[in-house]
Amino acid sequence: MLKWLLVAAIVVLILLLLKGMSRRVPQRPPSSSGVEDMVRCEVCGVNLPRSEALMSRGRFYCCEEH
Repeated sequence: MLKWLLVAAIVVLILLLLKGMSRRVPQRPPSSSGVEDMVRCEVCGVNLPRSEALMSRGRFYCCEEH
């Protein structure tokens, strides 16, 4: 019986330590510097970041095939 109480106490202690460590990790606020304009492909309508889009004649495309 003492063996099971000892195992239970160790499990509870480990759980408490893990819970305490998760609270200490600082949560980073979402950075607004990563926000980028989205554009729509003229052919298929897929939305993608402006930096990944291909532009031709003032229109945006998702790939060279379009």
